[in-house]
Amino acid sequence: MGISIANTTEEAIPNVNYKAIKEAALGLAYELNVVISTPEDIKKLNLIYRNKNEATDILSFPLSSDIGEMYMCPEEARKEAKKFDREYENFFAFLFIHGCAHLKGYDHSDTMEVFEAKLRKKFRI
Repeated sequence: MGISIANTTEEAIPNVNYKAIKEAALGLAYELNVVISTPEDIKKLNLIYRNKNEATDILSFPLSSDIGEMYMCPEEARKEAKKFDREYENFFAFLFIHGCAHLKGYDHSDTMEVFEAKLRKKFRI
């Protein structure tokens, strides 16, 4: 299977080639579960796992070397896209790449930025 996406919100998710990006970033064997989340639900997770009592646009959780979960919040992503003067769909794809980079083991650094830049170029994001 490779990737599963569960939308727990009432809004449509952006048309992004999630499977191809996941495979390019994490490989064919990596199993990724993506949950499209409400601000309330992602806020709870952010408090539990990061001790931050606020909604966020994305959270990534590596469960093993080849299994991970990602939570993405469209409502928060829309707000952030405006801050960066980016189109929402493009920013959502950027966030997905960013989440995959974290699942790959990268922390915020120049190395992570290079990894993300290669994927953004490949997928025109």
